[in-house]
Amino acid sequence: MHRKAEDFEKPIIELETQIKELSLFPSSSERDKKLAKLEEELDSTRQEIYSNLSRWEITLVARHPKRPYTLDYVRRLFNGFVEMHGDRHYGDDEAMVTGFGEFNGRPICVVGQQKGRSTKEKLRRNFGMPHPEGYRKALRVMRLAEKFARPVLTFIDTPGAYPGSGAEERGVAEAIAVNLRSMAMLRTPIIVTIIGEGGSGGALGIGVGDRVNMLEYSTYSVISPESCSSILWRDADHPEEAAEALKLKSEDLQGLNLVDEVIPEPPGGAHNDPQAISHNLGVVLEKQLDELTATDIDTLLEQRYQKFRAMGALAANSGQE
Repeated sequence: MHRKAEDFEKPIIELETQIKELSLFPSSSERDKKLAKLEEELDSTRQEIYSNLSRWEITLVARHPKRPYTLDYVRRLFNGFVEMHGDRHYGDDEAMVTGFGEFNGRPICVVGQQKGRSTKEKLRRNFGMPHPEGYRKALRVMRLAEKFARPVLTFIDTPGAYPGSGAEERGVAEAIAVNLRSMAMLRTPIIVTIIGEGGSGGALGIGVGDRVNMLEYSTYSVISPESCSSILWRDADHPEEAAEALKLKSEDLQGLNLVDEVIPEPPGGAHNDPQAISHNLGVVLEKQLDELTATDIDTLLEQRYQKFRAMGALAANSGQE
């Protein structure tokens, strides 16, 4: 059973290693010819593997340790970013990044979940799982954005909100619920983008917006495949079947009208070419910001309400039949 994206990426990794080793040799016609052949083989292998991913394999790509995180996009897309800290009630949750900056000369607000790469950073960021103070910090900053008429861009990448006793004691469910209500009524444009894992209520806590985007190999689901497997099969050893049943990949959700736009990733996924995916994301954000900022705010709120009010209507009607 696949547990890491590196398992099905093994042919890609082997070719990349060969290319790296061959590149160390002095240039010659023979070496350059072999190098060109290997690079051509790498491109075709990458294309073949990534055009036939199962839903479980897409889940693993969404969790890839080299996948760009919120702050990676902040560095590539936004200028003059100033991070805001603390919820003014309890503390600062580093699993949630908030702040203000500029995007192509336009003032914006950024809210996003942040994972870590090293062990130390993973612990500091709590593996991208926010506590209630993270959601309260996000709402505090979004209300500032509303006050100063700045569009809000949120980036979802979390296995879920932190389920520990401390989070429960401080009201994590209430914090998420308040965010859902408040974002529905926030009088400024909101664009949501799922960049990796979109897990459960932890994702929804910053997931209400006028546009909801997903990167091609990201996921969005009420539960992880492993947890779903534990419930349905009484153990966590059936994530492949659970992932298929959950319909958690981007094209599934777009087909159910839960996602507005799927942003294509470069061959091999976002982690293979962070610059390319940042460009693709930037093009979509610019287009959507132009559309939303040109719309009267009362009209925008009504459209936002109708958008989320209509979700689930298809399933309800099919159930009646």
